[in-house]
Amino acid sequence: MEIVIAIAIGILTASGIWLILRPRSFQVIIGLSLLSYAINLFIFSMGGIKVGSPPLLDPSQTDLTIYADPVPQALVLTAIVIGFATTALFLVVLLASRGLTGGDHVDGREDR
Repeated sequence: MEIVIAIAIGILTASGIWLILRPRSFQVIIGLSLLSYAINLFIFSMGGIKVGSPPLLDPSQTDLTIYADPVPQALVLTAIVIGFATTALFLVVLLASRGLTGGDHVDGREDR
């Protein structure tokens, strides 16, 4: 299971970096989103993969090592919300820039 997650993180990271290096604004935004998904998956996987572990505390259990770690889950949930908000902000700025300049001029050339 770990190799599948590692390959998924690698593919998302490589795709995100490739799109960030493209000259178009929309591709850069999609690349940043893919890179943030890769980082979220990495943070989530660092919490450890425990299949069948109870997420909630049981008063009868005294061994705390059987529970899933909630900190990576909380970090990823927060990162998803922040990533969605910044993506929305990037898209609004992109649309405003296209409206003011009449095109996408990230690389200094006009659209043809």
